[in-house]
Amino acid sequence: MLTILGFAMIATFLVLIMMKKMSPIAALVLIPALFCVAVGKGAKLGDYVIEGVGNLAPTAAMLMFAIVYFGVMIDVGLFDPIVRGILRFCKADPMRIVVGTAVLAAIVSLDGDGSTTFMITVSAMYPLYKRLKMSLVVMTGVAATANGVMNTLPWGGPTARAATALKLDAGDIFVPMIPALGVGLLAVLLLAVVLGRRERKRLGTLTLDEVLATETVTESETVLVGTGGGSDRTRKSSGGSGSGSGSGTGTGADGDEAEDAEANADEGFKGLDPGRATLRPKLYWFNAGLTVALLTAMIMELMPIPVLFLLGAALALTVNFPHMPDQRARIAAHADNVLNVSGMVFAAAVFTGVLSGTGMVDHMADWLVGAIPDGMGPHMAIVTGLLSIPLTYFMSNDGFYFGVVPVLAEAGAAHGVSPLEIARASLVGQPLHMSSPLVPAVYVLVGMAKVEFGDHTRFTVKWAALTSLVVLCAGLLFGII
Repeated sequence: MLTILGFAMIATFLVLIMMKKMSPIAALVLIPALFCVAVGKGAKLGDYVIEGVGNLAPTAAMLMFAIVYFGVMIDVGLFDPIVRGILRFCKADPMRIVVGTAVLAAIVSLDGDGSTTFMITVSAMYPLYKRLKMSLVVMTGVAATANGVMNTLPWGGPTARAATALKLDAGDIFVPMIPALGVGLLAVLLLAVVLGRRERKRLGTLTLDEVLATETVTESETVLVGTGGGSDRTRKSSGGSGSGSGSGTGTGADGDEAEDAEANADEGFKGLDPGRATLRPKLYWFNAGLTVALLTAMIMELMPIPVLFLLGAALALTVNFPHMPDQRARIAAHADNVLNVSGMVFAAAVFTGVLSGTGMVDHMADWLVGAIPDGMGPHMAIVTGLLSIPLTYFMSNDGFYFGVVPVLAEAGAAHGVSPLEIARASLVGQPLHMSSPLVPAVYVLVGMAKVEFGDHTRFTVKWAALTSLVVLCAGLLFGII
């Protein structure tokens, strides 16, 4: 009975948010509360919620201060050179922009923290997507999937959990998986190319100076830019903007003028205003050094991550904005993101608390493991890889790696399957896991990108699941799994 109710609760939650019948926060709180009553444990709801909040409180604290820290770093201009470099590469071409999103997300994911990755990626790419009227779910989907592949780094979490659960060395699990994960990352880049070409076909290709120029004309003309259907759009083509009115301003730009316009066009994007009052160019290397030191301390686990971000945010505010009114202004500027994300995390604590406290998650795992036919024993690594895709989406990494993987490893050992193979196969589902409603970082992503969680889910799940299958097939091909 608990198994059925557990799946029903998850299905109800996903359907309601994807159909936009409820907000994610309301659904995360009210649906598990109702199901808790339905299983006859309503009296213990408070205990389950408090336990869930206690488990996720460090995560909420980390996200709160990480948002403040990286928000300040964005305000003072730390990431401006990176963003400008990406803009020059992208050249307002939708395909290049989507590929740039994937590359940036993958690179930043090296720090092992999904929230950090999404804050930097969205801050860099959001102005481009908005300016060109590109689909924001393409940005969130590509970023989440790229981060999911990179989330398998030993300091990212899943690999360490698998190693701990099966008493293995994290390096023995991860290093042989590198070729398969590399193929998975190539799959994400290929996906970015495909989605980017779709956006290019829908919107056309502009040069940066054309995009900025169109914003100097009337509102009615601006609406036509990016709709994909207006004949007055300025598409890059032979003679499109070389010498006439095709650029949307009545004057063309060629030769040195065109180069200067494109070189400086990135400064016109919101968030890269070279004259904004919060810039601190004289403190650039201090801020860069502080960020490197913070990420290094995080990787070396010198202190708990929430403590590191708490100290980093306090230091960044104090040095960059020594006057109290300026500090209050910076905190207020990022208060919306902090409230939205921390509120979502605490709401998710209700969901996870009820799932674990009522025993639903244990019954669901037992049922799935018991449903595996005996004849599949010699192929438990493949079974583990396939199960990791839905299970890491519907349950936390802790629940999967400490509750399910040991059972699968024991079943595989009876048929001669190595625990290392089981551990490697268990990493396959991570590209999809990063879009799970139980992952706090995904709310940072959709919140900063101003995308409905349901829209993100509908778009991303199929592509992320396909990426997971590519990783699994590559692992089988290379003999890793």
